[in-house]
Amino acid sequence: MSPANTMSEPLKTTLCFSIQDTVGGLESCLAALKSMSISLTRIESRPSRTKDWDYDFFVDFNAVDAKQVETVVDQLRKHTKDVCVIGSENTGDSVVWFPRKLADLDSFAEKVLEMGEELSSDHPGAHDPVYRARRAEITRIAKTYRTGQTIPEIEYTEEENATWGKVYRRLTELYKTHACREHQYVFPLLVQNCGYSDKAIPQIEHISRFLKDCTGFTLRPVMGLLSSRDFLNAFAFRVFYSTQYIRHASKPFYTPEPDCCHELLGHVPLFADPDFADFSQEIGLASLGASDEDIEKLATIFWFTVEFGLCRQEGELKAYGAGLLSSFGELEYCLSDKPELRPFDPAKTALQKYPITEYQPVYFVADSFKDAQEKVRDFAANQMNRPFSVRYNALTQTIEVLDNKEKVLRFAKSIRDDMKTLTTVLETLS
Repeated sequence: MSPANTMSEPLKTTLCFSIQDTVGGLESCLAALKSMSISLTRIESRPSRTKDWDYDFFVDFNAVDAKQVETVVDQLRKHTKDVCVIGSENTGDSVVWFPRKLADLDSFAEKVLEMGEELSSDHPGAHDPVYRARRAEITRIAKTYRTGQTIPEIEYTEEENATWGKVYRRLTELYKTHACREHQYVFPLLVQNCGYSDKAIPQIEHISRFLKDCTGFTLRPVMGLLSSRDFLNAFAFRVFYSTQYIRHASKPFYTPEPDCCHELLGHVPLFADPDFADFSQEIGLASLGASDEDIEKLATIFWFTVEFGLCRQEGELKAYGAGLLSSFGELEYCLSDKPELRPFDPAKTALQKYPITEYQPVYFVADSFKDAQEKVRDFAANQMNRPFSVRYNALTQTIEVLDNKEKVLRFAKSIRDDMKTLTTVLETLS
């Protein structure tokens, strides 16, 4: 998790407020902010979703502390209405800051907890200057990448492609008997459309375009490990952070961290499946504005599903977790009679302890991805301490906070319109 904010680390804060379309309405609000020596880092406006045809404004600033946030809100309420605070710690009516639009993910670009170009002393490539320089070269791409850009291609070396090939051949043999049907169905499509083979590492820009056509998911390069909050928040936008570097050639079947073998062989295929994509996004939506305690629970649920999940298909156990599908050793182990198997229940799964350096002693088995999605949604609604609900607007690629009657009614109307379309289609088919 990210370290707690201190006086030397400003609180990243977003204020959302509505004003009536009157002369001087915005000017009075900005003047109030200026009088308190608040320097805004962003300001944007949108047509209001309320019945009064006001305007909604979103302003970002770095607060000195929670007390300053409270003072700013008190002053703003003299000039406007419906002031909502999205801050970096839970104080009063504030909730933890979370991204509201796709470009907000750019702020995570350099927030890496570990790995990336800095390797731990026990990493196989830690004492290889050539490998370290190569890692630094690749992570610079992730550091400078911004939303909307084409992901630069990596010209992989002969050694890197050879390492990929060894892992690829070993795992694809096991997929035929151990991977879930969705993974087996998508994998040949990746071969046809994205250049998957044992000859060369595929480019994540090509894969990202393919996934977007399938489910709306996209890939984004990352320098290394992100905090659980930042990583899960991106799933709300159907964005998956993918590394582009590969493990050290001296140990092709071992890596202490996620690399492109883990991402592209383990994770990617299932993001092309609609039900799995919906399930993954459900976890991401639940993480927005969640408390640190709830983030830890959601991260544990993610660990036992998206990373190390099993499912039952036609009476047989199959693997769908990326940590299993990218490790031939644990892929064989997880379907043996050695580990303990439990039914997937988010409330219980969220509390289960797990090791990160050895095979899992316990796995949770889902009935289906759609069933797992419904269970996570119920968990978020009934057992998480969050004072609002959110929805993803795929048209604008933004997060809508459902925190007042007008927004809920507008959401209900969109559902009603969809139901009319569905009814018409059903009548036509029958």
